Amino acid sequence: MLPSEEYVQRRSSRDARVSRFEKIHIRLGNIRLVLAILAAIMAWAAFRSHALSPWWLAAPVAAFIGIASYHTRILRARELAQRAVSYYEKSLARVEDRWAGSGETGERFDGPHHVYASDLDLFGNASLFQLLSTARTRMGEDTLAQWLLSPSSVGTIRERHSAVDELRNQLDLREDLAVLGEDVGVGVHPDELSKWAESPNQMKPLWLQWLAPILAALAVLAAAVWAYWGVATLLLVVVVVEAIFTYKLKAPLEEVLHGTEHAFRDLDLLSEVLARVEAHTFQTPQLQALQQELISSGVPASQAIARLRTLVDRINSRHNIFIRIIDVPLMYSVQVAFAAERWRQAYGTSMRLWTDATGQMEALLSLATYSFEHPADTFPEFVEGKASFDGEEIGHPLVPAALCVRNDVMISGETRVLLISGSNMSGKSTLMRAIGMNVVLAMAGAPVRARRLQLTPLQVGASIRVNDSLREGSSRFYAEITRLRQIVDLAGGDLAGGNPPLLFLLDELLQGTNSKDRRIGAEGIVRALVKRGAIGLVSTHDLALTDIGESVEGHLRNVHFQDELANGRMTFDYKLRDGVVTTSNGLELMRSIGLEV
Repeated sequence: MLPSEEYVQRRSSRDARVSRFEKIHIRLGNIRLVLAILAAIMAWAAFRSHALSPWWLAAPVAAFIGIASYHTRILRARELAQRAVSYYEKSLARVEDRWAGSGETGERFDGPHHVYASDLDLFGNASLFQLLSTARTRMGEDTLAQWLLSPSSVGTIRERHSAVDELRNQLDLREDLAVLGEDVGVGVHPDELSKWAESPNQMKPLWLQWLAPILAALAVLAAAVWAYWGVATLLLVVVVVEAIFTYKLKAPLEEVLHGTEHAFRDLDLLSEVLARVEAHTFQTPQLQALQQELISSGVPASQAIARLRTLVDRINSRHNIFIRIIDVPLMYSVQVAFAAERWRQAYGTSMRLWTDATGQMEALLSLATYSFEHPADTFPEFVEGKASFDGEEIGHPLVPAALCVRNDVMISGETRVLLISGSNMSGKSTLMRAIGMNVVLAMAGAPVRARRLQLTPLQVGASIRVNDSLREGSSRFYAEITRLRQIVDLAGGDLAGGNPPLLFLLDELLQGTNSKDRRIGAEGIVRALVKRGAIGLVSTHDLALTDIGESVEGHLRNVHFQDELANGRMTFDYKLRDGVVTTSNGLELMRSIGLEV
């Protein structure tokens, strides 16, 4: 069954559930109305006409409470079914290439000075991240973004391949995670939560945790004495002592009970995600290891987070007017703070481990979803040796399948650089982004948009979308050469330390300077990169640059994209060809729109 067929079938099934629960909801609403009317009639008969005993009211009231409880479960089930329908509609949009503009954009990860993130459309609207991410928590987004922003080791990548293979067809698991929580947005703030959980003990001295309930019990006893004998002195003394202790603990109380603004948000979502992952049976060692990390001191992480959620409810209830009245006599805030400290002591060191494991699991599920929805995309094959890239039918992951033109690209052996010539809009930049994105996907452990891809481990450096900056006071040319310096430095990194060789992508190299400086500068940069073991692609529509191959000692191969001008309209087939471009239609195109040249 095709992914689209599977999604349509599941959406129809969940839509039928919504209809069924809606009918039950209407019936139960009518029954509750009848019971309320019946109870009102019986109350009138019992208390006005004395025709029956008031005890008969217990029957409709009990029935009303039972049906109300069942009605709540029906409403919750209807809501989950509605979310499932929405989930499969979004999934269908991805399969049918209608996904752009929906989903999380990941713009918070888009650093302007990253060596390829902006150039390859990793983040933002209609970005690679928006296509990939199905995470429900911020740690899932954080982990996926980190995998895209930096290459992983081959061993780690192969472990992710195995995990994605297992998770690819786990549609029930992905659906269950997608509908959890109070809404369908992304929640949980792991950094703030971990910071609070790992903070040192603030409530000192520790013997106060035993004194607080004793003082609260004395306050209750003193209140009883006051109520029975009318003597308030004991209660006044106890409350004064409690107020003194509470005042001295004001600073640590604020630290423990407030934490940070975002730390305690969406704990229900986190607990439910953890519980669903804990309940699943995994076969792959990496997934089993992640699942095992969700247990600390013999208590599942979901249960520990649920206990924290209960504590947070008690913390938030301090703002209730009734709790404010009894806060000092019962030392409510002090006892809740000590309970929070005991939770931190028991589970605080495990919080970061839990959030990291959750993030990795969600990132793997995102890659598995992408793999399921794009069955023609394959896992890359990694080889050893000098830097190389050998791909058949390489496509751009963000271009709709019906429009995507694929090309074979090989940079290996003696060929270290492809110099792509052709006019603007002919496909040079798109090809470079396609290659860059596929390398990013490969080094993240994801399938790639290719019939076959064999490569050595690579890291990407790109200068494709470099612009001037008024805020930083730099021209486009200065911004470009700054990026080029960053790329050259990256190519000279410590290969022995685990940094893979560089794949550089240089679009319209040095177009912001004069032709003489451009020729000399381009030769020097490409030669330096090749000397440092890098491979890559350089694009230009300046045919003068196509002669720099000799200076790179035969390691450069010219390729091009062709264009045709007919009836004043330029057309492209976006197919890569060997050699230097042989057509020049710029003047004809200018004349066709009425420019005097």
